[in-house]
Amino acid sequence: MNFRGHLDQARQWLFSFWAACNAREQKMLAAGALTAGFGLTYALLINPALAGREKLNNDLPMLRQQVAQMQTLSKEASSLSAKNASNTIRMSKENIEAALARNGLQSQSVMLTGDYAKVQLASVSFIGTLNWLDDMQRNMQVLVTDAKIVALEKPGMVNASLTLQQPGKE
Repeated sequence: MNFRGHLDQARQWLFSFWAACNAREQKMLAAGALTAGFGLTYALLINPALAGREKLNNDLPMLRQQVAQMQTLSKEASSLSAKNASNTIRMSKENIEAALARNGLQSQSVMLTGDYAKVQLASVSFIGTLNWLDDMQRNMQVLVTDAKIVALEKPGMVNASLTLQQPGKE
């Protein structure tokens, strides 16, 4: 039997049950069905909507505060970015050698080609090399595009061949 047949059979049973009840029972059943209908409507539709609305009202001040913080941080980041871009030192052989000297390193050779620099270091401190690269990144905004570092027998000492790039400035 298909769904339509089951539905017709259930409707027939309901009408016969309803007809068998007296007027008082019919009023009681109608009141119970109405109460159950209201209860289901409240439980399935109204209560979740009210709870969601209350949760959103409770979360809204916190979300507004977060938006304000994000806007403040965004403005600060923009101003810092503009400040750093204007304060960035242009990469040159002299600037690279000065940064090496500040970190106690001596280069074997420094070759510049456009926005790229090839630096070779022989028998230098690994920590000094890392500090120099950090200095270069902070002051000149350089990126290491290629690195070959070979550890020497003496602890903490390396030979390094590094290719640095400073993104083009107009």
